[in-house]
Amino acid sequence: MGPVLFLVAVVVIWAAFTFNRLTRLRQMSNNAWADIDVQLKRRHDLIPSVVAVVKGHAGYERSTLEALVAARNRAQEAAGPAARYTEENPLGQQLRGIFALAEAYPDLRAAASFAGLQRTLVEVEDHLQNARRYYNAVVRDFNVAIAQLPTNLLAGALGFRQREFFGLDDAAERAVPRVETGT
Repeated sequence: MGPVLFLVAVVVIWAAFTFNRLTRLRQMSNNAWADIDVQLKRRHDLIPSVVAVVKGHAGYERSTLEALVAARNRAQEAAGPAARYTEENPLGQQLRGIFALAEAYPDLRAAASFAGLQRTLVEVEDHLQNARRYYNAVVRDFNVAIAQLPTNLLAGALGFRQREFFGLDDAAERAVPRVETGT
């Protein structure tokens, strides 16, 4: 009975090690998603300030500001990484549009409050990019771990499921933009 007992002990130790590894990766992905969520909340919280500053300095670009607020509202309502990314991408584009708008209004561009908001938003975008990169790396590791043999046998039985990435799904969005030089 010695070899059978040894084999059972090896399987139990492997199962415990595998379960703990998958649990650690799942918790790391939960933590990484929470980091993304914090950065997205910071971005969302800055938008009313951006709108107020632009209203005060830019002759009230109503359609641009309304589009920004609508994009923020859609982004806040999205659930899950894929849906969240789908709604956050247009929000980022709207924010870039607001900062491009500053070029048409020198007094807005010169306003200290606008410059401060712009710096803060750039910082938030940098943190968000780093958080997204870390989250996607952890999700990749988790997804690979639960797909490999023999771990996939235990992962499926214990309810570990693949996680969504926070990134581009559409190949057209991933494509590098072409620059026409006219030569």
